[in-house]
Amino acid sequence: MLALSICLALLAAVGNAAASVLQRRAAADAGPAGTAVRGWWPGLVRRRVWVWGAVMLGLSGVFQALALATGPLAVVQPVMSTELLFTLVLGGVVFRRSPDRRTWWAFGAMAAGLAAFLALAEPSGGRATVSAADWLWAGLAIGMVAVVLVGVASRLPSAPRAAVLGTATAMGFSATAALLKDALGRLPDGLGAVFGTWQLYAAVAVGLTSFLLLQVTFRAGTLAASQPALTLGDALLSVVLGVTLFDERMVVGVRGVFEAVALAVLVVACVRLARSPLVTGGEEGEGTW
Repeated sequence: MLALSICLALLAAVGNAAASVLQRRAAADAGPAGTAVRGWWPGLVRRRVWVWGAVMLGLSGVFQALALATGPLAVVQPVMSTELLFTLVLGGVVFRRSPDRRTWWAFGAMAAGLAAFLALAEPSGGRATVSAADWLWAGLAIGMVAVVLVGVASRLPSAPRAAVLGTATAMGFSATAALLKDALGRLPDGLGAVFGTWQLYAAVAVGLTSFLLLQVTFRAGTLAASQPALTLGDALLSVVLGVTLFDERMVVGVRGVFEAVALAVLVVACVRLARSPLVTGGEEGEGTW
């Protein structure tokens, strides 16, 4: 069952990667960052590339839901951090640019860091549902931090603004995944139980809000600035939520040092990939997407 969950999470990561490339392309083509929002949104919706990006994001959500229904949150969301790998591969194909040697090394390092962390931590177990009281404090904490981040971002220049907004967006997507997993935990009681729980509709509301914030994040700066925060923020917060809300178990003990090293490798590789010439356009900055 865990292998199936990982495969589904990888498919969700591919869908997210395709959505990132397509919607970043649409956001870049929509005009300068100062364009009025009233004129910007209709322009995006009329762009076929943006619509296809939205479709891919929806398809990714289906795969993610299936992965969450069959595996721990602390496994599914970290595996989905491979989205960045697929983002650069797809971006390279679309824009006909091949990864350089340092990018390939970063590819390998990110995959190795993720695999090592999951192998060492061995996330497993956990409960299927979460109590309303636990959701109350978790929702308040996540919501307050996200609001503060959005407020701070408005005072920052382009690159830091994109990173901070990316972190807030990642928190929203992580909360969406946790809410969705909680709702799906009621599947043994039938579909009526799933559609009758408030968590499902909260997941839809938080997910749509995060999706809108994602568009703002894309316009705030390049993928090089926002993608590490989007990728790592979602994965790391999901591990925390898996342990604190769903009581998922992780082996730490003497392995803690090695797990920290694996996470450090994952973070460094993620940042390096986001700065790849496939994203930045090379030293001259041409071809940035």
